[in-house]
Amino acid sequence: MRRAGRLTAVILRELRKACQPGVTTGELDDIAQMIIKEAGGSAPCVGYGEPPFPAAICTSVNEVVVHGIPSKNRVLRNGDIVTCDVVAELDGYMGDAARTFFVGNVSEEKRLLVERTKECFFEGLKKAQEGNRIGDISAAVQACAEGYGYGVVRELTGHGIGRQMHQEPDVPNFGKPGRGPRIKRGMAFCIEPMINMGKRNVVISDDGWTVSAADGLPSAHYENTVIITENGPEMTTYEEGLNG
Repeated sequence: MRRAGRLTAVILRELRKACQPGVTTGELDDIAQMIIKEAGGSAPCVGYGEPPFPAAICTSVNEVVVHGIPSKNRVLRNGDIVTCDVVAELDGYMGDAARTFFVGNVSEEKRLLVERTKECFFEGLKKAQEGNRIGDISAAVQACAEGYGYGVVRELTGHGIGRQMHQEPDVPNFGKPGRGPRIKRGMAFCIEPMINMGKRNVVISDDGWTVSAADGLPSAHYENTVIITENGPEMTTYEEGLNG
């Protein structure tokens, strides 16, 4: 899983560089697919679900929370924020991570939303300790986000991961401490706050995938794959200085 996580982190590093005004989200998907192919891996998102997802990554711009479909017709513009959610398979194991990137010069409101969503992740990560419960992570994420007046998306959650992209347990971004499955050594799961600048409510588009904030305000997403070890939580998809 560490090798798959490293590949995921490298892809995000290159996508961060590429997220410039004038680039299309379809071009971002091309970059990800090329890196995965060169590494000898695969892109589990391609063909996943119903209707089948048509791309290797999700690209969610501004008010899109998650599952935005890359397109050569969707041009990034100065002031946008775009979430790249990447799943890469290598040697039969998965890495899954998401970052919300700035495109050019963004507003202070958007900058704070992105930075605080990352903060929500790390507040949750503090609770990802052997003997705690999943609800401890959930409650920490919710308290951080709502402390800033943001909406916490409830329809979508983090998840277990390993040889499959989505496994048990679910890892919600809201809830009460002391609830949910006990966290045990050897578990692997994704913590992924999805935080709206406005209210928590979302809508799903007719394509069956794109989830957007119902009030049209921006949304941010921050995710890492985490393994519970004897030394605490280890993020397989995070390397200091690589992609933040």
